[in-house]
Amino acid sequence: MKYTYNRILPDVPIDEADTRTREALKEQGFGVLTEIDVKETMKKKIGAEMDGYRILGACNPNMAYKAIGMEPRIGAMLPCNVILRTIEGGTELSAIDPVASMAAVDNPDLHAVAADVRDMLKKAIDLA
Repeated sequence: MKYTYNRILPDVPIDEADTRTREALKEQGFGVLTEIDVKETMKKKIGAEMDGYRILGACNPNMAYKAIGMEPRIGAMLPCNVILRTIEGGTELSAIDPVASMAAVDNPDLHAVAADVRDMLKKAIDLA
């Protein structure tokens, strides 16, 4: 099962992709609650060198509220992560597919919310 929705931004450096992604997420009602610069963290923690890699923890408050109301422990699966990764010739964006990540939860109403969130994340990735 595919678990991310991906898009490559040719010739776009990671900092520009970051700005574009945040703006596109905002247009879809998401805010970025957390951000991890994996490249910097790996260098600091274990001295490892790697290409640019960032994780943005995106949250749409209305959708999160619905999901938590249906499944109080669903917060263990939130927020929705979006990855920005430097690749040869540009930056790759990958957003989690909430339908795939919540497949183990036996709640059809939650699956409907996850499908809506998936559509919103796809739109954001396509707009970035």
